[in-house]
Amino acid sequence: MNRRPVCPPTAARPLFTPSPVGRGVRALLALIAFGAPGLAFAQASGAAAPVVLQPSATLLETLPEAVQGSVPSFVSGERLHGQTDGVVVIEGAAELRRHGTVIKADRLEYDQTSSEAKAEGHVLINRGGNRFEGPALQLNVDTSRGHFEQPAFSLLQSDGHGDAKRVDFLGQDKVEATDARYSTCPRTPGAKWMPDWLVRADRIELDNAEEVGTAHGGVMEFKGVPILGAPYLSFPLTDKRKSGVLPPTINLDNVSGLELTLPYYLNLAPEFDATLYPTLMSRRGLDLGGEFRYLQPGYNGRLRAAYMPNDTLRNSDRWGYALQHQHSVSPGATLGGLGLHSPLGLRLNLNRVSDDNYWRDFPRSSTSLTSRLLANEAVLNWNQGPWALSAGAYRWQTLQATDDVDAKIIPPYDRLPSVALRFAQDHQRWAGLSGWEWSLQTDYTRFHSDPSLTGQVNGSRSLAIARIGHRWDKAGGYLAPSLQLHHASYRFDGVVSGARSASRSVPTFSVDSGLVFERETSYFGRRFNQTLEPRAFFTWTPYRDQSALPNYDSAANDFNFASIYAENTFGGNDRLADLRALTVGASSRLLDPATGAEVVRLGLAQRYLLRDQRVVLPPQSCGSSDASGCTPVTNRLSDVLLGARVQWSPRWSTDANVQYSPQERESVRTTLSGRYTPSNYRVLSAAYRLQRGSSEQLDIGWQWPLSDLWADKPATPSAGRGLGPGQWYSVGRINYSVPDRKIVDLVAGFEYDAGCWIGRVVVERLTTGTTSANQRVLFQIEFSGFSRIGSNPLQTLKDNVPRYQYLREDINPPSRFQQYD
Repeated sequence: MNRRPVCPPTAARPLFTPSPVGRGVRALLALIAFGAPGLAFAQASGAAAPVVLQPSATLLETLPEAVQGSVPSFVSGERLHGQTDGVVVIEGAAELRRHGTVIKADRLEYDQTSSEAKAEGHVLINRGGNRFEGPALQLNVDTSRGHFEQPAFSLLQSDGHGDAKRVDFLGQDKVEATDARYSTCPRTPGAKWMPDWLVRADRIELDNAEEVGTAHGGVMEFKGVPILGAPYLSFPLTDKRKSGVLPPTINLDNVSGLELTLPYYLNLAPEFDATLYPTLMSRRGLDLGGEFRYLQPGYNGRLRAAYMPNDTLRNSDRWGYALQHQHSVSPGATLGGLGLHSPLGLRLNLNRVSDDNYWRDFPRSSTSLTSRLLANEAVLNWNQGPWALSAGAYRWQTLQATDDVDAKIIPPYDRLPSVALRFAQDHQRWAGLSGWEWSLQTDYTRFHSDPSLTGQVNGSRSLAIARIGHRWDKAGGYLAPSLQLHHASYRFDGVVSGARSASRSVPTFSVDSGLVFERETSYFGRRFNQTLEPRAFFTWTPYRDQSALPNYDSAANDFNFASIYAENTFGGNDRLADLRALTVGASSRLLDPATGAEVVRLGLAQRYLLRDQRVVLPPQSCGSSDASGCTPVTNRLSDVLLGARVQWSPRWSTDANVQYSPQERESVRTTLSGRYTPSNYRVLSAAYRLQRGSSEQLDIGWQWPLSDLWADKPATPSAGRGLGPGQWYSVGRINYSVPDRKIVDLVAGFEYDAGCWIGRVVVERLTTGTTSANQRVLFQIEFSGFSRIGSNPLQTLKDNVPRYQYLREDINPPSRFQQYD
């Protein structure tokens, strides 16, 4: 059929092209067209080619309000008759089109005066991509009000389908279906529609403006079995936020017993929302949890809290809260009469729980307070040019239960207050020379803790660090000398080594240098740019006796490729190692000449001590006499670091890091890992970690479709839609201790994608102590585009399985042109 809209008549343009219809019909059409310039007609011609729609950037999802009332209507059909400014009857493949609305039927009546349309026989109406099909329709095209008898329908945004005894159109965005069924399972052409799951209701209201559906007297069925009934049931048509009851979650825990959570979401405002999490635990009682989120141009944050009156297992009230807040005062604003030319930032991170066993009893609480060290911080920051100022208070809550004899924690020091001022200039002239970098950092901190636990007195420390350096960069290498002076002064609450104060000053000189060689080469038939990058780092720090000074924040640095090129083997500011050493290393890379991507990286490094390192950590900071950083270093040659990373193709990647001891002639620490990712929803990762004399673990994670095991050809993934319906997936992660011959942590389960619903069963076991573990079973049915019932294993899978992909991720929002008629 050839649909050819005709413009209003002018002297230069005829209304119709010649066609094999009678003169009477042509005259009637001409009269109607003259009488209704907003209505255009087209006549079917069997010899004409069909119109082919072309992509265009000018296709609009919605028209501006200013032109919505003046858009024309188009009608077409095999036979047309009627009166000027009256009723037009179109028969045989009848169509009426208006922006956003298409009506098709065997017979169509259209009243030009009232804009009332009546359609009979194989009626289809498409409103903004939502399709309704049935025997009879009456609709006012202007007001979008009318009714449809016995229609079947499909919705664009939610990909939902359904049918009803009657559908009433209550405007452009509202529909009410009587005696209706609704599901997101697809409709099978030519067969009786009986989806895997559906909602039956006396009345279903669909509000596209609010993007929500409401079922009155609704019953949800799965595989023909009713599983949920409610007099009032609301469900989303899109991902838009809305207030209401969220799907309940059910967990089975080996300690707390059966856990039932019935969340309620409150969409308070576009910039505020809250969620309530009342949870009934069969062995403990009722836990009242909640979360409040806010987002403003100058600040944002989140408050999470939980309260359980009278935990029956502990015979006490349990509670916990966590607050994260970020606040920024815009430049030029006034705070307390002080004009600010740069932003002033405030950061709050407050965490508190009722008792030392909270982390063990509520490892998955809605407050997420699962750490045994809970930080409480309030920090002000200000930056302007080379200046940076910060002032804060830092406190810790240490969760140390009385039965944790094998996992004792020495709490960090509280810093009340801590004030730091830094000035740094880069590439400035100094003493007539350009390109120098220099900085001055000052800090005052008051340290406080329980002396019976730390074995040290409390006190305060004033710090000043001055540094100057220069870096010469050339095409084939660089040279970067620097000089630093580190001064610290202490005042103690008690007497330490016969004094209530102490100080020390330590200078450090270092030179970092490196060369870069590059060549074109090829390996295994593939061309590369290969680099060779030798590096030498020299540092000289004289010995200063620091054994009489307390240790408030220093600890031994981890030995890796970053710390081996550092001036100090300790972190923090209470210990400066008398490091007089030369570190030599080299790395080589293979780069893709087309993209610059790194395909292979190899590296090694070793440190040579010119003199013994005598500065060590105090015994109370070590825990054992032979701990790292607690004994003088007399070996001239350090352990050798070896590292390699290979990503020959995007599918494969491998990493290897080895710390080899020349004295012991064996590796002290080894980490080997690899990952295989051939496509979406297919990932396999494995890692081996060895810490000689401490631990040896295997770690395996995966997400993989089981159909690959028996299918002749692997299924092809689609973006955000898995591998299609009927697919089983295995997903999980296992952490295994080789010396103990036992599983430390386990998350494993199966997912089944049926297309319109997804089933999940996950078993989780997380270690909470040397002899205790928390175990639970999570099961969930997700009704696509509707709701989820059961536990919530998705966050557990995301947190534990490397590169886990959710089977339903909407990449692009649907367009009404996807269901264009």
